[in-house]
Amino acid sequence: MLIREAHLADWPLIWPFFHRIVAAGETFTYPTDLGEEEARSWWLLSAPNRTVVAVDEAGAILGTAKMNSNHLGNAAHIASASYMVDPAHSGRGVGRALCTYTLEWAREAGFRAMQFNAVVSTNAPAVALYRSLGFDILGTLPEGFHHPTEGYVGLHIMHRTL
Repeated sequence: MLIREAHLADWPLIWPFFHRIVAAGETFTYPTDLGEEEARSWWLLSAPNRTVVAVDEAGAILGTAKMNSNHLGNAAHIASASYMVDPAHSGRGVGRALCTYTLEWAREAGFRAMQFNAVVSTNAPAVALYRSLGFDILGTLPEGFHHPTEGYVGLHIMHRTL
C-alpha cells in the first residue's frame, strides 16, 4: 500500500465511497445529503493542510485522509484529521496506515498534539483504532450525534500528544 498526495483527478474515485459513508449517517457529522461539489471542497484541502489517498499496487484507491490544523491563532499547534476507507477494503489495515501517516505528518509539521472533535461513540472500530494508537477520550458529548439506527449517541473528543 502506498499513501500519496490526493489530486483533483482522484476525486471521481473517492466520491462513490465518500458519498456512501456520509449518506449512511453513521460516522460523520456531515449532512447526509451533502452534494459532490461541496464534499470535494471540504475534503480536498490545500496547503498547508493536506489530503492523501492510500492506493494498492494497481493504483486503486483504498481510502483517504485529510489533515489540518484543528484550531487557529494561539491554538494552531493542535492538528486534526479525518479518515474514510472504502468499505470494500475495510479490515485490511488501511485505516491504521492512514492514521499513522497523519500522526507522522503532524509531528513533522511541528504540531504538539492531535485532537479528534467528533468521534461517534458507536463507531467501535474507529474508537479501538485510535485508542491503540495512543489516543485518549477526553470527554463525551452526551447525545451529540443522532445515529440512524441507534438513536442519540455520544460524540467523543479524542486526543493524543505528539
